[in-house]
Amino acid sequence: MSYKQLLSDYFDGTCFTAYNYFGAHPETRNDTPGWVFRVWAPHAVKVQLMGEMNNWNGDTAEMERITPTGVYEYFCPEAWTGMMYRYRIFQQDGQVTFRSDPYAFRSQLRPENASITCDLSNYRFQDENWISRRRLGHDDPLNIYEIHLGSWQMKPHTDKDRPDQGWHTYTEIAHNLIVYLKENHYTHVEFMPLAEYPFDGSWGYMISGFFSVTSRYGTPQQLMELIDELHRNNIGVIMDYVPIHFVPDNFALANFDGTHLYEYTANDIAYSQWGSCNFDFEKEEVRSFLQSAANFWVDLFHVDGLRVDAVSNAIHWMGNSDRGVNMGGLSFIRGLNTGIHERHPGVMMIAEDSSSYPKVTVPAKYDGLGFDYKWDLGWMNDTLKYFSYAPYDRKDHHNMLTFSMYYFYSELFLLPFSHDEVVHGKKTIVDKIFGTYEEKFAQARLLYAYMYTHPGKKLNFMGNDLGQLREWDERQECDWMLLSYPQHDAFHRYMQRLNEIYTTSKPLYIGEYNSECFRWTEADNLDDGTYSYIRMHGNEVIGFVMNTYGMDRPEYRFALPFPVKDIKEILSSDEDIYGGSGVVNRDPIVCTDTPHNGMDYSFTVHVPAFGAHIFTMTRVPEKKKPVRKKAAAKTTAKTATAKKRTTKKAPAKKTSPKQ
Repeated sequence: MSYKQLLSDYFDGTCFTAYNYFGAHPETRNDTPGWVFRVWAPHAVKVQLMGEMNNWNGDTAEMERITPTGVYEYFCPEAWTGMMYRYRIFQQDGQVTFRSDPYAFRSQLRPENASITCDLSNYRFQDENWISRRRLGHDDPLNIYEIHLGSWQMKPHTDKDRPDQGWHTYTEIAHNLIVYLKENHYTHVEFMPLAEYPFDGSWGYMISGFFSVTSRYGTPQQLMELIDELHRNNIGVIMDYVPIHFVPDNFALANFDGTHLYEYTANDIAYSQWGSCNFDFEKEEVRSFLQSAANFWVDLFHVDGLRVDAVSNAIHWMGNSDRGVNMGGLSFIRGLNTGIHERHPGVMMIAEDSSSYPKVTVPAKYDGLGFDYKWDLGWMNDTLKYFSYAPYDRKDHHNMLTFSMYYFYSELFLLPFSHDEVVHGKKTIVDKIFGTYEEKFAQARLLYAYMYTHPGKKLNFMGNDLGQLREWDERQECDWMLLSYPQHDAFHRYMQRLNEIYTTSKPLYIGEYNSECFRWTEADNLDDGTYSYIRMHGNEVIGFVMNTYGMDRPEYRFALPFPVKDIKEILSSDEDIYGGSGVVNRDPIVCTDTPHNGMDYSFTVHVPAFGAHIFTMTRVPEKKKPVRKKAAAKTTAKTATAKKRTTKKAPAKKTSPKQ
């Protein structure tokens, strides 16, 4: 694409490659090598380039305004790779400000903020096989391990308030991370934001450099090497992408050329609930900036998916549905998803959306928003709330575990237990659960078996699979020492096995967005607190049952709508090797034509208190049976769920704070 066409697209709001033009790039002019610098500052009186090459004296490098639309350019033969620089902007009100390059590929480590010249063309990926095979994966296992790269594992250091002393580089962490992901059967790793940000405590969600790979963990080329190595080990990479807001710091985008160039001007929408500046989605140049910021990670770093943060704040003004729909935000989201899919058909776009806005995962051409997956925050909130109740109180909240399937097929959902659920006084996943130390772990095993057999892709934050009891703190690494404690080590081995079952059992991922592949077999047993369902793929069947009350069920009858054979228990959450009491179902399990729960077939198993069990079985052709009068059947799961949920409100909004 010519620069003329790129600029035309940029000012039309349709550009996805603005990083190829703006910013700092090596270039040769008239046989003279150097670097060219370009920035958009339409309301500036003048712009100067200042840096190490001129001893920070901008008077020697005044940039030329090369378009009526406010693009400034300067060719600098004296510049070199790794050189620090800034833009000196003279505003119409007489003020002079010093700005980081909005398109810089590298930046100084906080608290400094100069931009650094960086050539991204000198790394050669070797992941062609992976790229040629990647796809959206609706019928594939998608098991995501979410991490904060700086605090997953750390080097030994003594000062908790100096986490930088413990940070590994992108390449240093590669080996241990890859080994862990493979041993624990994760298909993808999701990195919390790796674009540059000034405050560690924002975890990357308050960005200052949208094209600048954070210097906390090394160079952009080292990140490329990490992603390349992950791909060569058949592990996908998802990156958190934050297009809603940006830091209000005066070295970044806020009031960039003396005007609200990137943000809204109206005071009631200019700042987010987190104190950051909201992007103005109505501006064509802002849309081009943000679309290019998304494509940057896919195009140049080969990431396989973008998890788009705080989508509800793009759908509704200030994320509040009472304030109405933000049409500019909807237009941006649709254009973003359409553009990424056109350029990279196998790349996933994932919405972290707490709203009840419809058609989030419907293609834009059918009036949807065009995402491939949406986080099911309603399921997450209901599930964690249910397990926080004492077992004797759960009878009044029984349908909190069935309601998710009432709306599940309205979107392509992903089930998340993310970083947002284990911070700010919310407690960790295990610690949220009611009960003693031992009871918490028994129910945590049950909870995760429910999660991994429930339809929907999976996401777990680091530390969750260790049974961590300390809330996550970005200044400390995961509590790996917990693996020396029997209960935590057993829980970790349980999670490994559960991950393995999920990623190798076709009924748990093929057809999971097809309602014909799921069926409740017991959803209405309020007295016993038991739930059961089946997942189906052809003749392959997975059966699941859990007992959420503290009472033993030695003769639990599992209902089936058809006959099966070869029933085998492949996981008992109560097995002693996982920290349980040792209840397993080893004897031959036989399906009989004993009616139960309104179904014609059933088998009997032992389900202990807080027990969860997964079975494999094979469906067999049903023989014709003589007509006989049946006993009155229990209310079917579908009818009961609908009856309970006629007055159910939409899933609660996510309210976890960001910094």
